[in-house]
Amino acid sequence: MLQFIFGVFIMLHGLVHLLYFGQSARRFELRPGLIWPDGSWAFSKLLGEKATRALASIACALAAVGFVVGGVGILVSQAWWRPVIVTSAAFSAALYIMFWDGKVQMLDAKGGIGLLIDLAILIVVLVLQWPLP
Repeated sequence: MLQFIFGVFIMLHGLVHLLYFGQSARRFELRPGLIWPDGSWAFSKLLGEKATRALASIACALAAVGFVVGGVGILVSQAWWRPVIVTSAAFSAALYIMFWDGKVQMLDAKGGIGLLIDLAILIVVLVLQWPLP
């Protein structure tokens, strides 16, 4: 039962990345006034805002796919789920760090909570070795 809950949680966490895809593609605003990923400390000056938003959109979609595939792997008890989830969580954490604008205002809407979830997933899977294969 816990394996099922963990698999569904992982897939839902992945689907949240699609909300950030919509935000970065400017399909909608997650929160009024949120301009994420504009102002990214790593990409905005180098690529410009339009290219930064496109890169963030692609990265969010890839993270979503990784988490959903990994969650399905958990649900169907496949041995390959662990590296998929670890890679997805590390990629997602790096995504939100790299696209952060360096300001603490609205940090929760800029992926701060997702970053904490990614770190928790990495600890649970890598350090605690849970759920057991």
